[in-house]
Amino acid sequence: MNADRSKQFNRRTLMGAAAATLGMSAVPSFAQDNSTEMEPVNSAVRNNISSFRMLDWRPYFSDTKNGAILVDTTSRALHFWSEDQTIYKLYPTSVPLTEDLTRRGRTEVVQKVVGPTWRPTPEMKIRNPEWPDVVGPGPDNPLGTHALYLSWTYYRIHGTHDTRKIGRRSSNGCVGLYNEHIAILFGLTKVGTQVLLV
Repeated sequence: MNADRSKQFNRRTLMGAAAATLGMSAVPSFAQDNSTEMEPVNSAVRNNISSFRMLDWRPYFSDTKNGAILVDTTSRALHFWSEDQTIYKLYPTSVPLTEDLTRRGRTEVVQKVVGPTWRPTPEMKIRNPEWPDVVGPGPDNPLGTHALYLSWTYYRIHGTHDTRKIGRRSSNGCVGLYNEHIAILFGLTKVGTQVLLV
């Protein structure tokens, strides 16, 4: 097995093991990315697993007041540093499907919600008029179990019941985490936590 194929095999094995460990659950078709194939071996996009590494906060933030979250859309990873820098977390994420759905820059957590209600944005409804206007908390909700609302309208860091989305370009603009990871991050953050998407 050549090195590229070995990396792809290891990536699939790791992602499959993570999904099996966390348990797969079905979500309605409106919340799913219909593409279930992995990226091609020769893709120009860096693989999540191979680029998943710890980072220092200093190149990205002037301080860690209120805590700091860095979302790296290239490596599809979320980094969290607590205000006193004693806690560091690194989680795999889903990222937006396309560049035009991707927003980068500085924002902050403005609201924290357990059992969030999902509403498609006006643009989503234009693209998918068959989607419901609202989905309440529960296994059919695309926002998963917890959501961190950002100061940017419609943008969230949230969980997902569809574990196949993590590590992939699969969202309409938000950053998704496994429900188990967003629950931990939710407990560590507060309103005012700094967020930077790069």
